[in-house]
Amino acid sequence: MTEQPIAVLGGGSFGTAIANLLAENGHRVQLWMRDPEQAEIIRSQRQNPRYLKGVTVAALVEPATDLEQVLERCELIFVALPSSALRQALQPFAQRLSGRMLVSTTKGIEAEGFMLMSQILEQIAPQARIGVLSGPNLAREIAEHALTATVVASADEGLCAQVQAVLHGRTFRVYASTDRFGVELGGALKNVYAIMAGMAAALGMGENTRSMLITRALAEMTRFAVRLGANPMTFLGLAGVGDLIVTCTSAKSRNFQVGHALGEGLSLEQAVSRLGEVAEGVNTIKVLKNKAEELQVYMPLVAGLHAILFEGCTLEQVIALLMRGEPKTDVDFLSTEGF
Repeated sequence: MTEQPIAVLGGGSFGTAIANLLAENGHRVQLWMRDPEQAEIIRSQRQNPRYLKGVTVAALVEPATDLEQVLERCELIFVALPSSALRQALQPFAQRLSGRMLVSTTKGIEAEGFMLMSQILEQIAPQARIGVLSGPNLAREIAEHALTATVVASADEGLCAQVQAVLHGRTFRVYASTDRFGVELGGALKNVYAIMAGMAAALGMGENTRSMLITRALAEMTRFAVRLGANPMTFLGLAGVGDLIVTCTSAKSRNFQVGHALGEGLSLEQAVSRLGEVAEGVNTIKVLKNKAEELQVYMPLVAGLHAILFEGCTLEQVIALLMRGEPKTDVDFLSTEGF
């Protein structure tokens, strides 16, 4: 395959899992991280104990700490940095990113101006080719070769084809989409509902209840995304309902874990520090509530979770309100004409 190395920015669990996939497909990978100590451990022990304990990091993955050098060497760059660090890390190298293929894998929203990660990349590097990767992709399962599918989304067909070529493998399947906005929005929005699902599980709520929450979450996030111009059909795919299901039902999901800890009675601070890595849903909830109010989109679950996290309500109160206040139509974000 390509002689040129591929860059993965971010040495967290997902960045490491993607780097391994690329390496297993025969590509040399530059895995950039800020912490020289972490890079040294990966180099010497072929392990990333802080984020993916017990998973061997492939020999073709080269840990790197000089970002400028990495960006100089690589045309294709996967960005797996937390939403809070992305702008700060890449802004100084804006010139260097011109013409490069940048694929965001981060499922978050920046509060200032309600910006998705690919929009931040576009702002930093207007001359770059931009795409996103999203779907039901738990990092540990990817690293352990569980069969997994994902979506690469971009208006740039060449970029989609390139990502499919390098990532597609025995256990990892890559589908393409042109709805970058919808795919990325699905990835960011579902994190919020996963927190609620984790709480419901910790409180011993029934399977019917959890199914209701997931289905109403899908209706709610799609209603919101369509209002912003996304294609509703995207939400019937891997990046919408697919990602929502796994994040809301899996104890491996970071946002589910935060919700579970909250359901056990921990404070938000305690829940987040117990996790030890970023759960994007916590940051997304405030941003989303403000945007929903501004656009006047009916989002009772988002309002409810905000009330639980920041206004002292309980999940029982929120569900009671939901039972009283939901509109009568089940699926209200699609026009029935043409069906």
